[in-house]
Amino acid sequence: MTNKFIELVEQNYLKKDMPQFSVGDTVDVHTRIVEGEKERIQVFSGTVIMRRGKGINETFTVRRIVNNEGVERIFPVHTPFISKVVVKRGGETHRAKLFYLRDRVGKAVKLSEKQRGGASSGGKTVEGGASGTSEKPGAAKQSARELAGAAAS
Repeated sequence: MTNKFIELVEQNYLKKDMPQFSVGDTVDVHTRIVEGEKERIQVFSGTVIMRRGKGINETFTVRRIVNNEGVERIFPVHTPFISKVVVKRGGETHRAKLFYLRDRVGKAVKLSEKQRGGASSGGKTVEGGASGTSEKPGAAKQSARELAGAAAS
């Protein structure tokens, strides 16, 4: 439960151009680093293992492996020091927090890729009845049996 006045004041400081990303996605976070008078962009790429907070206090944690050591970094979503966030790959998860990835090493850290909705099925042909929209491989056989059973009676 938040105060409506606080939300109204915070609304001016929220970023409008943040891309949609969720827990499990592999992202590149481009951060502005200020060193004296110079400014440069540094990229931190890894898997989003957590999102928390709301409004101006929203943060996300990105984890990556560097020299066989896990490195996690927490970024505020609406900070001016993040120039952009690029989603490289969507990861399919069933949890809101992926802390179990901390115990995993090597290929076990990889998450299965999220299935994109749309007409194409990733280059694979899908067997189906007349409509061709069946996503389950066994559904075409089942519908063929049902049609054969209906024709027999």
